[in-house]
Amino acid sequence: MSSITTDQGIVHYEVYGRGRPVILLHGYLGSWGLWQDTMNYLGRYYRTYALDFWGFGESDAKRGNTFVVQDFVGMVDQFMEQLGIVGAPLVGHSMGGTVSLAMAMQHPERVHKVVVIGSPIVGSSLSFLLQLFGIRPVGFVVYTNLWAFKLSYHLLAPFYSRDKTWTTMMDRDVSRTKLEAFFLSIGSLRQTDLRSSLNKIQVPVMGMYGPKDIVVHPAQWKPLKQGVPHARIEIFPEAGHFIMLDAPQRFKETLHDFLGTPISSPSPAGGASTGDQLPSAPASPAAPVQPPNSGPLSPSSSNQPQPPR
Repeated sequence: MSSITTDQGIVHYEVYGRGRPVILLHGYLGSWGLWQDTMNYLGRYYRTYALDFWGFGESDAKRGNTFVVQDFVGMVDQFMEQLGIVGAPLVGHSMGGTVSLAMAMQHPERVHKVVVIGSPIVGSSLSFLLQLFGIRPVGFVVYTNLWAFKLSYHLLAPFYSRDKTWTTMMDRDVSRTKLEAFFLSIGSLRQTDLRSSLNKIQVPVMGMYGPKDIVVHPAQWKPLKQGVPHARIEIFPEAGHFIMLDAPQRFKETLHDFLGTPISSPSPAGGASTGDQLPSAPASPAAPVQPPNSGPLSPSSSNQPQPPR
């Protein structure tokens, strides 16, 4: 378990693997734990970093209690600055993908590639329930009655993800989410509209979307493609919002293929694809990433990649 101290609070992160850096960003009500399987795979080829946004997972609540998308963009910039990461690909799920695109617009020198997974380009694409969470009185009532919220997504779990461990992951992450982050972050995301600025993005972009997504409208790949014509779009017919859980093998292979494509090579400019993209043969396997233990946050003291403890 590692952390950095910023002027706005402590940021928790996990790091694994060797090679060029890749940064993984979770979504609303999530944490770095979503990426454990992805880190095990990518860690054979890259030095992977997965961090918890302020107010989520094991990171502190941000000083000043503002948890808008722009705050998270600044947080990623600070994170890269403090760890000496000059530039890296950003891989973001849901809200994390929106943050990744905003980073590419505002800090293009830091972002080599962007991958978005089930991410909203326009906030109105969020489900009606999530949009309600962004209204302070509603969000407060839901947060103070988390048992009812947890019961609802347990009952609807098969519609959210095919993975049987999804509810356990959600229970852990929802319980760690701070009150202000619970409704302020989704309220900010609800008001976000990236369409007018997408044409600023010059780096390679890939969007992954699942037609069974009930959290973000699955057709959000269309405004992404319209705003970033060179974007590669991958559709996972069997998946919903959590593509890395619903179609893990194809997800990892497609991600590795995109990250490994030289930047000088143009990205496919065609429409949405449903074909598998196969990576080159993997290097020698690394030890698997293990779930974190609760405990005090402490800065990383070694330059050698270690599996998160």
